[in-house]
Amino acid sequence: MAGVSKSTVSRVINGEKYVSERSRQAVHRAIAMLGYSPNHAARTLAGSKANAIALVISEQGSRVLADPFFAGVLRGVHAELAGHHVQLLLMMNQPLDGEDQVAYLTGGHVDGALVVSLHGEDPLPRTLHETGLPTVVGGRPLVGGTVPFVDADNFNGALGAVRFLISLGREKIATIAGPHDMAVGMDRLSGWRCGLAEHGMPVELVAHATDFTPESGALAMEDLLRRAPDLDAVFVAADIMALGALRVLQTRGYRIPDDVAVVGFDDSVLASTAVPPLTTVRQDVEGFGRTMTWRLLAELAGEEKLPQSMLLPTSLVRRTSA
Repeated sequence: MAGVSKSTVSRVINGEKYVSERSRQAVHRAIAMLGYSPNHAARTLAGSKANAIALVISEQGSRVLADPFFAGVLRGVHAELAGHHVQLLLMMNQPLDGEDQVAYLTGGHVDGALVVSLHGEDPLPRTLHETGLPTVVGGRPLVGGTVPFVDADNFNGALGAVRFLISLGREKIATIAGPHDMAVGMDRLSGWRCGLAEHGMPVELVAHATDFTPESGALAMEDLLRRAPDLDAVFVAADIMALGALRVLQTRGYRIPDDVAVVGFDDSVLASTAVPPLTTVRQDVEGFGRTMTWRLLAELAGEEKLPQSMLLPTSLVRRTSA
C-alpha cells in the first residue's frame, strides 16, 4: 500500500535513518489506513529480544502487597521504564522451585531481571548472571560476586539515628533489628552498634524480628521490655515494624517520646500517619527502584564502564516520636 520495500517499512517503524521523507509519510499513511500495529511475539522471535524485564521479589505475595516499601520500588521501576517501550513482569515467591524460576527467566521471556529482598545466600542473582541474563540486585547481596547491585546507605543511616538519640540525652537505647538472613538488617544493626560504641554505651539490647511486619515489631518490643523495662529509646530497622513497637509501648503505658523515643527507617507513608508521627531515616525508595532500572537498561543498551555497585544516601526526618 505504501509502495515501498519491506526493509523501508521496517526502518520507518523502528525510527531508523536513511529513509526519504516521502517514503516515511507514505508508510505512516498506510499504517493509519490499515490500523497496523507491530506483532510483539513476531518481533521477539525475529530479533531475539523480549522487550520486557522482570522484577523478582523474593517474598510471599501477601507481604509484598502489605508493605509500602515494595509499592515504592515498583513505582520507581515503572517511572524509569516510561518511554522505553519495555514491559514489566512482576514475579513473587511461588511454590515453584528455583530451577523453574531460573528456566522461565532465562527462557527468552525477559531481557533482564531486577531482584529484590534477597534472603541468606540465595543463588538466584548469581545463577542468572552466569547464564548471561543481565541482572541487577536491590540491596547488598550476602554472597559476594560480580552481580551489580544498588543499595541505600543503611549503615550510616542507622548510625545517624543513634547519634541523634544520644544527642537527646537518651542513655538506654535498644534496637529492633531486621532478620538475621538479610544484609539490610545486618547493616542497620552494625550502624546502631557503632553509634553506641562511639560513646562507650552497651550494645546488648537487641531483638531480632523474624520479618518486616508490625507483628514481628510488636513481639520484639515485648522481648525488649521484659529484658529492660527502663529503656528510654529504641531504633527500629523499618517503619512497618515500628508500628508494632509503638502499639506495644502505648498499651504498656509508656509515653512517647517522654518515656521512650522511637526512630524508624524508610520514611514510608506509615511514618507520617503513625500515632505519634514517626521520626525515621529516609531512604528514597522510588529513587532506589529508578536507579536499579536505569542500571539494567544501560547494560541492555550496551553502555560500558557502568558502576558495579551504587549506594544511595539517607537522611533523618524528625517528627514527634523522638
